[in-house]
Amino acid sequence: MTIQGAVSAVDGPRQRRLRERYGPWAVVTGASDGIGREMALRLAEAGVNVVLVARRAKLLEAQAEEMERQNPVAARTIAVDLSEPGGPEELVHRTADLDVGLLVAAAGFGTSGNFIDSPLDAELQMIDVNCRAVAALTHHFAGRFRARGRGGVVLLSSLVAFQGVPRAANYAATKAYVQSLAEGLHLELAPLGVDVIASAPGPIHSGFAARAGMQMGMALPARAVAQATLDALGRRSTVRPGWLSKLLEASLRLVTRWGRVRIMARVMGGMTRRGVAPTRPSGTG
Repeated sequence: MTIQGAVSAVDGPRQRRLRERYGPWAVVTGASDGIGREMALRLAEAGVNVVLVARRAKLLEAQAEEMERQNPVAARTIAVDLSEPGGPEELVHRTADLDVGLLVAAAGFGTSGNFIDSPLDAELQMIDVNCRAVAALTHHFAGRFRARGRGGVVLLSSLVAFQGVPRAANYAATKAYVQSLAEGLHLELAPLGVDVIASAPGPIHSGFAARAGMQMGMALPARAVAQATLDALGRRSTVRPGWLSKLLEASLRLVTRWGRVRIMARVMGGMTRRGVAPTRPSGTG
C-alpha cells in the first residue's frame, strides 16, 4: 500500500478548505464503522490522505483499498486496541513519519443499564478508550500541530455529555470529559493555529446502538454527522449535528441541571432494552 498519495483536483471550496487548512494527512480512530468510517471517507473525498485506526486489520485493509480505488489518496492502516495501555503509544510511533495535520478521535463505546450491575472491567475499559486514549492522542498530536503551526482536532462528544444520565451514567461521564476537554482546548490552542471541535450528535444509525443495548428512533445517518462536523471545524467549539440534538438543546436550555438529569432518565429508559453492552470499542461517538 502506498504511503504518499496524490491530491485530488479542485472539487469545491469545502474540500479545498480541509486540504489547505490542515495538510496532507489525517489520523482517524474508530475508522472501521460508524462516524469514524464516514469521517475517513469524507476526508478521502476531500483529497486528504488517511490513517485508518481500529482493531480489525482485515476490515481496515479492505476499506483502505476501496478508498484508494475511489479517490486519489493514500490510506495507511493501523490495527491497534486503544483500550490497551500501549495502544496510543503504538499509534504515535507508527505515524511519526507522516505530516499529520488532523486528528479525528472517533473510537469509543458505551454501555447501558444500571452502573452497579455492569462488570467493572467493562466500565474501566470504556474510560480507557473514551477518555485515557483520547487524552493521550490529543496531547501528542496537538503538540505536533503546534510545532507545524496549524492543525485540527475533532473529538466525539454526545448529546448525553451535558448532564448526568441514569442507565448510561459512566458513558455520559466519559462524554462529559470529552466535551469539557474540547471546550477548553478550543481556546487554549486557537492562538497556536490549532482548531478543536467537539461533535455532540444525538442518536445515530451505526453499530453503536446494538453494542450499547439501545433502541434508537429518529437516528441520523453517520455520514450526515461526519459532514456537519467537518464543515464546522475551525468555525466553532461545539457542533450538534441533526435536528433532534438541536431541539433537545433548545428545549433543555432553561431547565435546571437536576431537571435535565430527570428528563434524560426517562429518555434513556425508553431507549434501553437490555442491561449492559458488550465491552469492545466501536467507531462511533
